[in-house]
Amino acid sequence: MEKIFIKNRNNKKLCVLLEKSDKQVGLVFIEHGLGGFKEQKHIQVMADSFKEAGYTVVRFDTTSTLGDSEGSYEDATLTNYYEDLEDVIKWASEQSWYQEPFVLAGHSLGSFSIILYTQKHLNKVKALAPTSTVISGKISNQRYDKNKVKEWEETGWRIEQSASKPGVVKKLKWPNFRDDIIKYDVLPEAHKITQPILLITGSKDYGTPYEDQKLLYDKVSGDKELHVIEGSGHNFRTPEHLQELREYFDNWIKNKLK
Repeated sequence: MEKIFIKNRNNKKLCVLLEKSDKQVGLVFIEHGLGGFKEQKHIQVMADSFKEAGYTVVRFDTTSTLGDSEGSYEDATLTNYYEDLEDVIKWASEQSWYQEPFVLAGHSLGSFSIILYTQKHLNKVKALAPTSTVISGKISNQRYDKNKVKEWEETGWRIEQSASKPGVVKKLKWPNFRDDIIKYDVLPEAHKITQPILLITGSKDYGTPYEDQKLLYDKVSGDKELHVIEGSGHNFRTPEHLQELREYFDNWIKNKLK
């Protein structure tokens, strides 16, 4: 495993975690969600699944998150998550182990980003696995608790405790994030996606619920799977939920990515 620091288009430091395969059968890029980081347990599960299948695995911390990259979480937007994904792939394209088409995997806002990337670069993507994915900024904003949104609008801040990093308070500039994400929606061009796609969500995920995943599932054109992990929320945290996540990835890679 190699930790590498590169620069994005805004000259900010991006931390990339590279795990090269000696007998590479494929390449995968994995992107975390809002306020996430490359070592989160569910991201690690995805990485392990691909690594054991012979893939070279690229994980990274976006800028403006809680990981090792530059930038403050309060400035996070979908645009910066998407652009960082593009910049990591561009960097990778100059490396000896790069290959196309590659696989994309992600969680939440990272999933939203990989779908947007696929729609713009259809010939580069072999398959994609968006877990707990956001599908539309407008729909996402409608999913939030109305009382919380009122507070965010009044204060200008969306403030939450980090579950992945206990003791860390996540403060997000709400108007910036809201006005940015509202510009994005993957549904109108979802029919263009003909690659194998693996969709997974938790039965208690109220931010990106099953209904949203089903909307996307019904519109994509390729070989598709949609799984619900019973009892899980937006993030997959318990050993049982992580094991189920791993099994879905293992089976999908084995059966659909040969």
